[in-house]
Amino acid sequence: MTSQLTEQRILEAENIDIRKSFQHTGEIIFMSKAIENLQAAQRRAVSIRPKVGGFPYLAEVLRQPGVTHNQCSLPSCQSLFLTNDGPVVMQGALLVSNTADVPAFDREAVIKALRTDQAGESTFPEFLAASWRAGVVRYDVDFSARTVTYYGCNDEQYVESYPAVELS
Repeated sequence: MTSQLTEQRILEAENIDIRKSFQHTGEIIFMSKAIENLQAAQRRAVSIRPKVGGFPYLAEVLRQPGVTHNQCSLPSCQSLFLTNDGPVVMQGALLVSNTADVPAFDREAVIKALRTDQAGESTFPEFLAASWRAGVVRYDVDFSARTVTYYGCNDEQYVESYPAVELS
């Protein structure tokens, strides 16, 4: 009984809700409050995001429950979400499956990829692929400042602001 109480206190201290656990490959894995909140926000964002000009809505839905930054590395498509409840990492589909040269940073191609996505003419995976081809190796979304900074491998950068939006 004492070890169960100690384990529960540890889980509570680490912000893990023991009611939100699930079994995976024979191990019990616990879902933290940070993961639960991020996933709920992502589901909500998908349901309300307009096809054209939708990123500010996605960003606001993530910002409201305490997501402060999203740092994404390309071509691995690994996102690190910094939240008030703790950091969460999410692995997307790889853009490169083997050794590859890194494209040179092309500011105009980055802007073209952004405008195509903003017009609703590309999917998110297509946007990521176009960004990679434009030489973007990482980007950082600052949800408080409402900016996205795109970086090349030599620290070249392009910063774009996005507007505040009202959610209904």
